[in-house]
Amino acid sequence: MENFDKTMKFDIEELPKEEVRTVLLNVYHTLEERGYSPIDQIVGYLLSGDPAYIPRHNEARNQIRRLDRDDIMEQLVTHYIQSEQDSHE
Repeated sequence: MENFDKTMKFDIEELPKEEVRTVLLNVYHTLEERGYSPIDQIVGYLLSGDPAYIPRHNEARNQIRRLDRDDIMEQLVTHYIQSEQDSHE
């Protein structure tokens, strides 16, 4: 019988970082091109999971739906923390 009191390590199977980056940049530029506030729309999508925040134009909606929202948030937080650490060195 396994010991359920042990802390389990959780590893997310990582998508290539470049894929997340490429999709986010396409979504960002598509939203900008359509006259939306890209940050507001992307945050709305990440919080709600509702793809209606992302336009179909340039395949942006299809692309972002192929990514797990947790993977996107992990990449964003990682990039933010790394850039903050780099700026304080």
